[in-house]
Amino acid sequence: MPEKRTIEKARRAKRAGKAATTQAGEFVRKEIRKIRRGEQGVSQHQAIAIGLSKARRAGVALRPPAKGKAKEQTRRRAKYAYEAGQRKRKTHHRPRVARAISKVLKHEPRTSASRAAISRRAKSAASRRAAAHRSAAADKAVTKKGAAARSRAARTSANSAVIRKLKSGVYRLYSRKVNPKTGKRRNLGTFDTRAKAKKHERAAS
Repeated sequence: MPEKRTIEKARRAKRAGKAATTQAGEFVRKEIRKIRRGEQGVSQHQAIAIGLSKARRAGVALRPPAKGKAKEQTRRRAKYAYEAGQRKRKTHHRPRVARAISKVLKHEPRTSASRAAISRRAKSAASRRAAAHRSAAADKAVTKKGAAARSRAARTSANSAVIRKLKSGVYRLYSRKVNPKTGKRRNLGTFDTRAKAKKHERAAS
């Protein structure tokens, strides 16, 4: 069963009027964090599938995919989890099977949850969507955020620095604001890793 904290986050998102997919995202994030902590190792597809299944079982009204959108087996499992979460079906707990699955998952690779891998997947998924869909999603996000939140985000973005990876493999930190005399950003330093650059950014801000 998902943790109470994850379920509460999903319920909070529901009270805020967010979509079922956003509510289910809390469960998927939890699975990604498990991989990063070394509790299990699965592919991104598996992590998403496990997270969505747990979300449906926890009562998130995320309907199963339509016919033709996913494999028949995937649709059956999603339907089962959805009906279980909506109290339309009785489920049977199988501890032995659960222990066996957990044991197998611990020996799977954990590279799928790296930030680079997730970034590649997000870009790939976005590229498959039509421009009109991406634009509509952006408009919806702006509406949901609200004027005050947008203003805060704009101020934070204006005052934060920029980190860029150079061809040599090092990371350079630039000021966000452009020097009016030179028309360029100020060089705040070069670092071996992005983590060091971020640490310096936080210290400088």
